[in-house]
Amino acid sequence: MIKKTFIAISALIISALAPAYAQETSEAAQNVQSIVERASAAAYYQGETGRANIHMSILDAQGRERTRNFVILRTDIDNVDNGEQRFYVLFSRPADINKTAFLVWKHADTNDDRWLYLPALDLLKRIAPSDERTSFVGSHFFYEDVSGRGPNEDDHILEEETDTYYVVNSTPKDPNGVEFASYKNWIHKATFIPVKTEYYDASGEIYRTYTATAVETIDGHPTVIESKMADIRIGGETKMSYSDVVYDLDLPEDIFTERYLRNPPRRYLRK
Repeated sequence: MIKKTFIAISALIISALAPAYAQETSEAAQNVQSIVERASAAAYYQGETGRANIHMSILDAQGRERTRNFVILRTDIDNVDNGEQRFYVLFSRPADINKTAFLVWKHADTNDDRWLYLPALDLLKRIAPSDERTSFVGSHFFYEDVSGRGPNEDDHILEEETDTYYVVNSTPKDPNGVEFASYKNWIHKATFIPVKTEYYDASGEIYRTYTATAVETIDGHPTVIESKMADIRIGGETKMSYSDVVYDLDLPEDIFTERYLRNPPRRYLRK
């Protein structure tokens, strides 16, 4: 009788606590989702539009260097964080990739649309979603790294909180669509800039690391002006340096279309 009474009381306690526990779990999930969304906004949505000149240095496993110079334009379509965006990238150096252009239509809840124009072949190439996590023009960065990964593509857990950082562990909702098993972000609490990202394989080993190596405030917006990506599997790393960063330009939406891949909108690409 005592045993049955104890079991009944325990069941009542668990039943009473369950809604509170579920609410706490739900609130924690909402909080970490909010952190990730703010981090995405800080990394990719500063201002309503933007332009930057970028110098890319690619070092292979033997320390040999290749470089890329390009300009990137960005506009937010609906002027809300983590919403629709457009990116336009035009390469100027080296000579063999001069006038190569890259266009992204970033969508909030569906696969992004990406196009690459190769002037030497006069070829306009559509980049399939399956290629988003492949090398961007021979660098250690991926195509997806240029425009960012959507906050809703992964499940997030707040693994640690320090005085300076939120440490968030994320796993893909569609594990068959990516090469990583999970990744961990160190998000700066004052600016919400992701300053470090580690990607883990199925065995839990780190194989790829992103680091924001310098941040400045430009036009009131904390902005990464130097970053690097290293890949243990292939060796080496790629560094990117940003200059002449400007926000809130008057950029017509129609320049972010296929027709301007062959005919760059140079008026808006110049400093």
